[in-house]
Amino acid sequence: MKKSILIVLSFFLALPAFTQVNFGLKAGVSTTNVKMEDVKTLTSGETEYLVNAIKAANYGFHAGAFVRFSMLGFYIQPELLFASRTDEYTVADAETPTEETIKKQQFNRLDLPIMLGAKLGPVRLNAGPAARLLINSPKDLITDTDDLKAMYNDLTFGYQAGIGVDIVKKITLDLRYEGSLQKYQTKIENTAGTSFTLDDRPNAFLLSVGIIF
Repeated sequence: MKKSILIVLSFFLALPAFTQVNFGLKAGVSTTNVKMEDVKTLTSGETEYLVNAIKAANYGFHAGAFVRFSMLGFYIQPELLFASRTDEYTVADAETPTEETIKKQQFNRLDLPIMLGAKLGPVRLNAGPAARLLINSPKDLITDTDDLKAMYNDLTFGYQAGIGVDIVKKITLDLRYEGSLQKYQTKIENTAGTSFTLDDRPNAFLLSVGIIF
């Protein structure tokens, strides 16, 4: 905790050293691929369900604001974004595994990436840590029962890295890869106290466009 406070204080103390400060707004889309190593068998009452993540990429969106502190070809860019994504899972009764239904879970969150970058003419290279705060409670995978509870991490951490370009110093375009260092959905637990561990560790590609003031 003390180290985190020192890092934040050092960051704000260093801000006056930057020679240029710009504010901006941005929005974009994302494609998410949820990693789940194998099919999970979940027991609800006397029924067993087979749950598996759909590996195809799902789309989401993000929008928010950023501030860029620049000096000598380098910059720091904190961002505050609202982001939404939807994951899809197949759910089937273990007795009839070929009769699958698709369940969707929507995640709304606040993202706080802090990008460190270098400018090479109009092109920018950047990378940095990203904190994510979950602000909604996604529905359970199996919605026709009331004895399964999905548990989520409210705050998780990851990273972003990518490339960007500024057009006439007013329009900014960015393409990034986002990785997860922690799980969003840690497990599902039934009323009997039996837990089923999941590995909901989504990775995404982010494409955004913004305007610089």
